[in-house]
This record gives sequence, C-alpha cells and structure tokens, in this order.
Amino acid sequence: MKRIEDADMDKLPGRRLEADDTFCFECRPDISCFNLCCRNLNLFLYPYDILRLKKSLGMTAADFIQNHTDVVLRPGNFFPEVLLSMADNEDHTCPFLSNKGCTVYGDRPFACRTFPTEHGVSLDESTGALTPVHFYKPPDFCQGRHESREWTVSTWSQDQGAVYYHKMMTEWTKVKILFQEDPWGADGPEGKKARMAFMAAYNMDDFRDFVFKSSFLKRYKVPKAFLKKAKKDEVELLRLGFAWIRLFCFGYPSPELGLV
Repeated sequence: MKRIEDADMDKLPGRRLEADDTFCFECRPDISCFNLCCRNLNLFLYPYDILRLKKSLGMTAADFIQNHTDVVLRPGNFFPEVLLSMADNEDHTCPFLSNKGCTVYGDRPFACRTFPTEHGVSLDESTGALTPVHFYKPPDFCQGRHESREWTVSTWSQDQGAVYYHKMMTEWTKVKILFQEDPWGADGPEGKKARMAFMAAYNMDDFRDFVFKSSFLKRYKVPKAFLKKAKKDEVELLRLGFAWIRLFCFGYPSPELGLV
C-alpha cells in the first residue's frame, strides 16, 4: 500500500473510487485473457502476504524470501520493498501459475486479491491520520472489465476474502510510513539494526526465536495475555514484530510493548 500525496492524486492512472462508486468486473477461466495478468509483474509482497504464502507452501520464511522474492531498497527510502520474483521463462510468469490457474489461490497476496483495484493511503501531516485511497485500474488487455457484474470496493473486498488482508496491510502501513525518516544512523539501511527490523516484519520464524530464545523478554515488557497469543499465533507474533519495530527503531512504546 503506497502513500499518495494529495497533490498527486489526480495525476495517477485509473479511476478513483469513493465508497459508493461501482465498477464492473468478473474473471473466469473462459474469459480470453484468463491468467494474462499473472505475468511480468512488479508485485509487492507485504508481511501478512509472506506469512500466508510460506505457510501454504510449507516453507520457512527465510527460504521463501530467498527463493521467491527480490528485496529492493529504492533511492531515498529507508526500508526495503519485497517483490515476488517472476519465473525464469519466456513470459516471466508468476512462479505459482499453472495451466489451470493459481496454485496458491487460497493464500494469494493482497495485490492479487484486490485486482483490478489498487489501494494506497493519504497522510494528513497535521494529525497523522491515514485515509484509504482506492482506484479501479484494469490493464487494457483485461476483458473482465467488460462484464456486467457491479461491485464497490467493499463488496469486492468481501467477495475476494481481502478484508482481513486489508486490515493487516493498514497495520503495516502505519509502521512503514515511519520510515520516511532515517532511523539507522551511521550503519545505514543495510546494517545490523536494519536487518533486525526486516526480520521482525518478514521472518516470523527467526523473530519467534528472537523473542522466546534470547534475552528479549528481559529487556522488553509484553502483556502476558498478548505474549501468550503471540506464542501460539503467527499473526499476533507479527503484530508484536510491528510494535517492536516502532520501539526499536523510533522509540515509540505501545500497549503491546515497552522497555523494562
């Protein structure tokens, strides 16, 4: 989910969607463009995406990141983006695409679930409030846009099982947006501190060991009920990771985490 400046809103491609605006779309195997959207992509993966995908594939987060992603630090940014690596074939297809369709459909990423809509946030600099921004943006080859079935952002999100994904995306955006400032100091965005923060967002296997097998719980205060849930549930562990990044990188305590 991208931060969008108000001044740039009208310059973006696609049609902006307000809450009650409708768009037409349907995708089926008998539509001529079926699966054409699953190739040659710059598909961003977010922490909850990787949590779901690595579990679906029976992989560790480290192996998934190593084998299926490109981690890119763009100029002027202080935290890397994670993109899905395309297959090494002529069409550069998604590695999880088969002749019958998506092989990880039940755990497909946020960007795939919400297609043909795209989502961002507008930040109010004075209050820090984030406002969701939505666009209808099917590619020119998409024939699904000519179908008659109508949706709103809300009904499409519900139909595609994207509501919880959107919730987790919003939680991550509140952390990611802090990295407009450089928290790394002399070590830079590739130093040890930065690698630890990346682990807390994207590698729940290693972050679990860090929390429960190091001196973490001697240095940080975590409410017992929250810690108990985090020990059993990777989503709660991910939330602990977000809280730790805010505290570790920016000194912001939260109800979930403070210093001893």
